[in-house]
Amino acid sequence: MKIIECPRDAMQGLHEFVPTDLKVRYINELLKVGFDTIDFGSFVSPKAIPQLKDTAEVLSKLELDDTNSKLLAIVANARGAHDACEHEAIDYLGFPLSLSETFQRRNTNKSVAEAFEDVNIMQDLCHDHNKTLVTYLSMGFGNPYGDPYEMPYVAEFISKLKALDVQIVSLADTIGVSNPDNITQLFKSISAEFDGIEFGVHLHSDLDTAVEKIDAAYKAGCRRFDGAINGFGGCPMAEDKLVGNLATETILSYFKQHNIPVTYDEKVFQSALNIAPEVFLGR
Repeated sequence: MKIIECPRDAMQGLHEFVPTDLKVRYINELLKVGFDTIDFGSFVSPKAIPQLKDTAEVLSKLELDDTNSKLLAIVANARGAHDACEHEAIDYLGFPLSLSETFQRRNTNKSVAEAFEDVNIMQDLCHDHNKTLVTYLSMGFGNPYGDPYEMPYVAEFISKLKALDVQIVSLADTIGVSNPDNITQLFKSISAEFDGIEFGVHLHSDLDTAVEKIDAAYKAGCRRFDGAINGFGGCPMAEDKLVGNLATETILSYFKQHNIPVTYDEKVFQSALNIAPEVFLGR
């Protein structure tokens, strides 16, 4: 079971800048918990996401000697990928490839066709710098823009990614429109069709529907879950109303309740929970 903790996603939509030292303190605590991966920052234009303009500085202050967690940084284009690849400590580059033409332009200022060209470049960069590309299929369960969406359309995208030898794909519900039925159908369908790709989910959800989404994804075979403590976050490039991430504590509680083994330090996790309000609520 892989849990990817996403402080980057949780922070990126905050209007008030979180001081660099506070980010460092929080992420350093997360690194002690035992998560598989920490989605810690992004190499994107500071004009687009000013909250994460200090990612390189944050990275330089992280305590990485005593952690088994890997680091993931989000990039929006080939230039960002080049910047991220300069840092040996980063294991994964995450790229949001949208099934929605409208959202791809809103998010990365490129067409979907141009984004696929970037994926090709990023794959080469990752290969040359001993990193792995994680492709997020954003708007993976539908979009609010009227762009075409059908489940076979998802398979078309994955076929193109497989041809580029992309090995990790995360189905991203950017605006919280997934439900148990479409999670089950989509995850089972693509898992059966595509060998050699590790599939995960990056679901946004309100509190009322979070558990049923986790349950559906797990029973459909998902073993890679993105989450954020307290469910903070949401994509500022999507709809005006941010729909938060799956709360990590809800994911862990589900696994504990169903006797599904997940290795992590509960005491350190509680310590990170205690720091979170200071980071996200300013107190």
